Amino acid sequence: MNNIPWSYRLYRLTWSGLDLLFPPMCGGCGKAGWRWCPDCQTRVPRINKPFCEKCGIPILGNNLCEKCKSNPPAYQMMRSWAVFDSPLQKGLHTMKYRRNIGFGESIALQMMDFVCSLRWPVEILIPVPLGKKRLKERGYNQVGLVARPLAYQMGWRYAPDALWKTRETRSQVGLTVSQRRENVQNAYQADPKIVKRKSILIMDDVATTGSTILACTEALLSAGTQEVYVLTIARALSHHSLDHV
Repeated sequence: MNNIPWSYRLYRLTWSGLDLLFPPMCGGCGKAGWRWCPDCQTRVPRINKPFCEKCGIPILGNNLCEKCKSNPPAYQMMRSWAVFDSPLQKGLHTMKYRRNIGFGESIALQMMDFVCSLRWPVEILIPVPLGKKRLKERGYNQVGLVARPLAYQMGWRYAPDALWKTRETRSQVGLTVSQRRENVQNAYQADPKIVKRKSILIMDDVATTGSTILACTEALLSAGTQEVYVLTIARALSHHSLDHV
């Protein structure tokens, strides 16, 4: 708690005051008085074993999925906290598209036990960056709304400026696997002054094909990062259409 900057404590205090004046509505079900109500918290669909030891995708047996066996990703490990289904899916959409900014800290607090259980040797947490145009349109990086409080609670350095987009890309929503890979190829760059010889955790909201994560990993390793771990709030599984994630 002592690692939490005063600026962030003021941010939390401001939101607490706003909640008293304008009671929030649950991002998952719309219940008044909560940003993330207890009922929705208990209905989050979690990802349980067995899953691939590398990328974390559910599989029938233990060890590695076929994709990681044939073409291992450059990151150390990736894990997702939950499945991209309701009520979490709806909550993430309200945070991303309807400015439900306070939802991020509620999710971060619920993810704490899961993140602690990973026991990764993380030094710096970096949210997957938005392009300048998208950031200007939205006004915030929705991943950062969860990543920042999580980093402070874990005692990690939060460094959103350590990784950035070098060019604008199309939205990944609706693109095929190959289109997604091509869309983000060489689209990121990292600051060696921050990431060199460090253990980095990249965080994203939803894992789909993994194209964005791999592009970010490559940029970090090219800048001298020692090792990269990946955490996402949710993972889209085989029953999810790429037209919606």
